[in-house]
Amino acid sequence: MRVQYSFWPGESGLDAWDVAKLIELSSGLTVGNVALATIGDVDSNYWFSDGHSEPTVRAIVEHVQLILDIDRSYPILLAPDGRVMDGMHRIAAALLRGDSTIEAVRLPVLPLPDYRNCKPADLAY
Repeated sequence: MRVQYSFWPGESGLDAWDVAKLIELSSGLTVGNVALATIGDVDSNYWFSDGHSEPTVRAIVEHVQLILDIDRSYPILLAPDGRVMDGMHRIAAALLRGDSTIEAVRLPVLPLPDYRNCKPADLAY
């Protein structure tokens, strides 16, 4: 799996979580079905809201390719408040298929970010 991060706005930049660590933290937690209609992030500017990327045609095509290449064997990962920490491409694929639910794991506690107030371009990929 390619190195991935989950980004959320921090105090003066973005906070980032290493997705591989989140997957490790979620192993052993209960997987359940979540209604796609309850995932608020699908109606947000999820991939392009970091202030450093733009929804160019090339960037959108890159996301479409990731949607086409998803691995459905992994549940999405949700924060305790329901925000998506990993799996938006799987969510997009489920929406395209017309699914109403998706397998998910909800973390009981939000772990500390691996990086605080960072820029995506500064992280190792």
